[in-house]
Amino acid sequence: MTPIPRKLWEHPNPEKTQMYDFIQRLNKKHNLKLKTFQDLYQFSITKRSEFFAEVFEYGNLIHTGTYTRVVDESKPIDAIPRWFEGVHLNWTENLLWSRNPGDPTDHHGKVGKEDSKIALTEVREGVTETRHVTWVTLRKLATLYATAMYANGVRRGDRIVVVGSNSVETVVVFLATGWLGAIFSSSSTDMGVQGILQRTVQVDPKYIFMDDAALYNGKRVDLRQKMADVVAGMKGCTRFSGMVSIRRFTDALDISDIPKTQPLGTFIQKGNPSFPPPIAQIAFHDPFLICYSSGTTGIPKAIVHSVGGVLLNYVKETRLHEDCNSDTVSLQYTTTGWIMYLVCIGQLLVGARAVLYDGSPFQPDLKTFIKLVGDQKVTKLGTSPRWFYEVARAGISPRQITDLSSLRTVSSTGMVLSDQLFEWFYDKGFPSHVQLNNISGGTDIAGCFGIGNQLCPVYVGGTQGVSLGIKLALYDSLLPPGPGKEVPDGTPGELVATASFPNVPVFLWGDKTPAAAPGSKFHSAYFARYDHVWAHGDFCVFHPVTKNLTFLGRADGVLNPSGVRFGSAEIYTVLERNFADRVADSICVGQRRPQDNDESVMLFLLMRPDHKFDRKLVNEVKEAIKKELTKRHVPKYVFETPEIPTTVNLKKVELPVKQIVSGQIIKPSGTLLNPKSLDYYYQFAKVEELVAPKEKL
Repeated sequence: MTPIPRKLWEHPNPEKTQMYDFIQRLNKKHNLKLKTFQDLYQFSITKRSEFFAEVFEYGNLIHTGTYTRVVDESKPIDAIPRWFEGVHLNWTENLLWSRNPGDPTDHHGKVGKEDSKIALTEVREGVTETRHVTWVTLRKLATLYATAMYANGVRRGDRIVVVGSNSVETVVVFLATGWLGAIFSSSSTDMGVQGILQRTVQVDPKYIFMDDAALYNGKRVDLRQKMADVVAGMKGCTRFSGMVSIRRFTDALDISDIPKTQPLGTFIQKGNPSFPPPIAQIAFHDPFLICYSSGTTGIPKAIVHSVGGVLLNYVKETRLHEDCNSDTVSLQYTTTGWIMYLVCIGQLLVGARAVLYDGSPFQPDLKTFIKLVGDQKVTKLGTSPRWFYEVARAGISPRQITDLSSLRTVSSTGMVLSDQLFEWFYDKGFPSHVQLNNISGGTDIAGCFGIGNQLCPVYVGGTQGVSLGIKLALYDSLLPPGPGKEVPDGTPGELVATASFPNVPVFLWGDKTPAAAPGSKFHSAYFARYDHVWAHGDFCVFHPVTKNLTFLGRADGVLNPSGVRFGSAEIYTVLERNFADRVADSICVGQRRPQDNDESVMLFLLMRPDHKFDRKLVNEVKEAIKKELTKRHVPKYVFETPEIPTTVNLKKVELPVKQIVSGQIIKPSGTLLNPKSLDYYYQFAKVEELVAPKEKL
């Protein structure tokens, strides 16, 4: 019998949550007797049309038009069926205004969201003063920017790109873009020029809005050379009209020498906010946002999301799963180039206050960011296992250094959260009343596959369960492309979605073949692995009792020595538990070259300063893995590494390392923070030459 993990948290009053309220609505309207989260989940996947119709009604979204069918459920997910055809709506309108229950679906029922309350709070690394923007001011700014964009020729369907910090200005550019029915895309300022251009050139934007300077790790960085290089790289883009420079600090930097670039103030002066353009309500399935895959081994995929799919998903996730409302104060640590930026400002949909943090959470010290959470009375904090790890390693207890009585939820994403950090969170880190919401999903769906909820306990490990309305299964990843076969709970497999849901992206930008057609970039990326299901590329396992969904690593990075399959996260957990004082980080990949009959596991250790990598440590690591896992989990090779390759969002990237040690030569993606770190790993493609001399000793 599978043991049940340690229970860490339960909601003290689940009957007061929006998810419970939603269940009562369903029971009354459909004559049901749903009680538990699993009851609700089963209804959501067996009655998808009824479920999402109720979510649409519950969200009370501002829209025009009506629908006769939620979706054609007879169509498989790879046909990319359209949802809520006949409904038109607007991203910005729904973030800035609300519709009272019972109001007509035209604009006359629209009301402002608590005008005098704060909508946005901007905080910079190392700076104590904050910048507050009320709802009424935010609407005025959005009107001003949208009017200026329209006067400068921006129209529905045009692309607007921001290379900016997590600032008020970036939010307002996003809102103004959505106002006009244009399509928004963003990159962070810490991304290299090639990374920015790999994304931006694909979509041929009308304008690029870019900060003239940036702040990170206590340093101000002049971005004017990067601005000039980006403009130069846009020469082949026929729709590109120019760059708009955003002043980041008190004094604007002189950008007069940068071609096709104007200050934001000049750009805005061309519009008359007394005569704003109408808000463009677009079809539910129309594009409004382009996000990008990490592109760790090539050009990032430009993933196009629909306005209706993202709005409806945010109603579901933010209200039902996370129980957010107008009293919520949300702080999501993120760059603007990561999908979590959408979460950061998506909180505006429920009238919450979003705290925008710009800079490093480790500067000037680890305690400063933690104190900010208490000072701002944050109720929902979004962060990553990396941040937890550094705080725990430093021996810091957040609950002892600031008042966290307002905090209700802490979400974690970006990489696998270890069991040790689950226990540290409650034993040493945060107050017992806080829900640890471990989530996983991604850019591909602008949402979650695995997510928390208010009705189930939090146990050690994994996510609490599956996101409502998404029919998930785990398939045997050893099978060749084709029908696919589901594995039972308790057996690891590849994560797939077997039925359509609203936030499936509509297409990949630049695809010359219809999205649903075999051979398209879209079909090749998600639907070519198994017949008529979305293959997400994660290696996971369902707990047979709790139904927790645990992510073990990327399916393409699954380790498979002698047919024994396991995820790299299992190795990282052992290292974190036993060697955190000596090993700063690690990366574990499989090596299988054309001449190899089997896969060999390679583990690379990044040592902490003043700690030595030697044969004694290697033996200790192998013994710990053997003891806590199995003999077959023990890596064949353990080496030291000077650097772990990561994306700009600090996610370690295993696939390019796996490809390199397996004999391939790759072109690093511009989205890597440290692309030169990959050079070190090429020597291990001839690993025998490295270990042979040692074996003779």
